[in-house]
Amino acid sequence: MSQYHRRSKEELAKRVAQDMFDGAYVNLGIGQPTLIANHLPAGVEIILHSENGILGMGPAPSQEAEDFDLINAGKQPVTLLPGGAFFHHADSFSMMRGGHLDICVLGAFQVSATGDLANWSTGEVGSIPAVGGAMDLAIGAKQTWVMMDLLTKKGESKVVATCSYPLTAIACVKRIYSDLATLECTSEGLKLIDMVEGLDHAQLEDLVCLPIRS
Repeated sequence: MSQYHRRSKEELAKRVAQDMFDGAYVNLGIGQPTLIANHLPAGVEIILHSENGILGMGPAPSQEAEDFDLINAGKQPVTLLPGGAFFHHADSFSMMRGGHLDICVLGAFQVSATGDLANWSTGEVGSIPAVGGAMDLAIGAKQTWVMMDLLTKKGESKVVATCSYPLTAIACVKRIYSDLATLECTSEGLKLIDMVEGLDHAQLEDLVCLPIRS
């Protein structure tokens, strides 16, 4: 079996950032997606949104510059670019629900081959206790992308034929960015965009246990 390299969290964040287009309004979900802010391509204007009421976030601050009065939805300190703004979360949700975001990037527990999304916890200690704004983002954004490891810690695929966890939204996910491959969700199933060096198509299908079109 060939050896392949798994993308690190930073490498995965950089891979997602590469596909963002100039002028896009983008929401980065709690957890891994927030890393994307540190890897946006130079010369491309991406306007970052946070559901707690920020538009125009920059990269993460240095430890010395952290201001805990300026945080994202995951309670992480953020920076504000020139021209950025903060506002009431009701206005923020109006942006989300009104179709004003081009892309949202969310984590997930499961994604179906046709784009159904399951990404919320029912309340284990230390976890996000409910769905939060994920439903509003998944349906309101023009494109929903998922950023996650392809496999669970038990080695099971998070990309499935049918989600067994409670759904966040149906047929909303356009792309899955994972540590091993980038996949497109379509009404006919999965389509391969790219995969890491050393991994072949047959191996990827064996890991996912689903057919993947080239």
